[in-house]
Amino acid sequence: MMLRGAIVWHLCSIFMILANVGADDPYRFFTWNVTYGDIYPLGVRQRGILINGQFPGPDIFSVTNDNLIINVYNSLPDPFLLSWNGIQQRRNSFQDGVYGTTCPIPPGHNFTYTLQVKDQIGSFFYFPSLAFHKAAGGFGGIRILSRPQIPVPFPNPADDITLLIGDWYTHDHKILQAILDGGHRLPLPDGILVNGRGPNGTLFTVDQGKTYRFRISNVGLQNSLNFRIQGHMMKLVEVEGTHTVQTTYSSLDVHVGQSYSVLVTMDQPAQDYYIAVSTRFTTKVLTTTTTLHYSNSHRPVSGAVPGGPTTQIDSSLNQARSIRTNLTASGPRPNPQGSYHYGLINITRTIKLVSSAAQVNFKQRYAVNDVSFVPADTPLKLADYFKIEGVFRVGSIQDNPTGKKMYLDTSVMGADYRAYIEIVFQNHENIVQSWHLDGYSFWVVGMDGGTWTPASRNLYNLRDAVSRCTTQVYPKSWTAIYIALDNVGMWNLRTEFWARQYLGQQFYLRVYSPVESLRDENHIPENALRCGRAEGRATRPV
Repeated sequence: MMLRGAIVWHLCSIFMILANVGADDPYRFFTWNVTYGDIYPLGVRQRGILINGQFPGPDIFSVTNDNLIINVYNSLPDPFLLSWNGIQQRRNSFQDGVYGTTCPIPPGHNFTYTLQVKDQIGSFFYFPSLAFHKAAGGFGGIRILSRPQIPVPFPNPADDITLLIGDWYTHDHKILQAILDGGHRLPLPDGILVNGRGPNGTLFTVDQGKTYRFRISNVGLQNSLNFRIQGHMMKLVEVEGTHTVQTTYSSLDVHVGQSYSVLVTMDQPAQDYYIAVSTRFTTKVLTTTTTLHYSNSHRPVSGAVPGGPTTQIDSSLNQARSIRTNLTASGPRPNPQGSYHYGLINITRTIKLVSSAAQVNFKQRYAVNDVSFVPADTPLKLADYFKIEGVFRVGSIQDNPTGKKMYLDTSVMGADYRAYIEIVFQNHENIVQSWHLDGYSFWVVGMDGGTWTPASRNLYNLRDAVSRCTTQVYPKSWTAIYIALDNVGMWNLRTEFWARQYLGQQFYLRVYSPVESLRDENHIPENALRCGRAEGRATRPV
């Protein structure tokens, strides 16, 4: 009876959804069932999160401006949410899929996400955002192709292949969560996976002489990874929705949460070759391999596994600086991406974000600008929309570190719609950090060692910096980004180191317009779940 009711509710939801989104763009429908199941990624049986019985979950294939209707049935015994890493959700943070914006799907129920990949192209991924589900799977690739009438700055590849790489634990995710809840740090990961499998677990078959596109996403929990293919060079063509200058690399550093597209031509003798992925900036280097198999090969892989970079920070920093926007390429709309002169716009505000680690109440916590985030009893976006007082306070995190001892709060920073701001990530720690902002792409204008000062702006790239949604910050270094705040909503800014995110290293950026116009932000979806103090609220605020 519950399933029948869910189906009826799903059909009603679809009709309401179609009535509230543009009818001019194509629709793609997905029905996903989320379950637990046995998986053996490192040869040890463990409990994983499956989507339609798959680990990793199914890829999403789409084209610019497609409407994605994704009906998710939660067959877990736990509340569940999916988030869309890099999908910007124009005017619609209700669908972002993090607890600050969206009520969890209760066990035995479903929710239909309605996403439009508005004016986007590129390589992204989805993942479970609640609890510590990300350590159990539930992730998958997203690719957004350009519309046929928009030229792409390279010939069509022979095939388009998704590679989801990431560090992995053989411990059950509930055990890892309990370790964090107990106030402790996680141990080192047990291995590296490629598309859900450990060493030699995946075979990619290619034809000699042809060129293939590999979309590489680091869906792991904490480690930067280096990706390389034995005997082959990689031509970088796209980063998280931006066509790039087509630079060739022998290996590529992919930091947590980042996605890259490379073209690889199968120009070597007909045999099999190693694809190698290893951790970067770690004392103990974890490496996994998979196989690139030429279809006319009669010879297995041979020789040593290709090694990663021998130098540490400098080579990675130089590689990051070499990634630039292709100003001659068209974007998802028929105008050059470089026509938006981001470097000529006056900055209206500078925000400096500094991470920290400390014990609070004898438990390990992590913070941004001295505030360690704690979730409220109601999603912040719902509280904001329904004007429910007492859930959060705008300004509970400052634009700069306060110098206070770390403390707990539901941190929300206010920002004005259409402002043009600078954010500086300052890293005083000895680790490589990775930061992501939902709802936006931003220009990575500069990065360097030491402490940022206003004079550091002299080092900025104000012409062809890459636009992306996740950026790294090297040890004892800074990274600066520019953002045009053109997307009203409540947006999560977080570390992509998932244990740190879970223990407080995140906050919400409330991009606000007092006009409250549908031109700026959609109404709450008709099928939106209500929870906490928003439970029982009408679809529209009174």
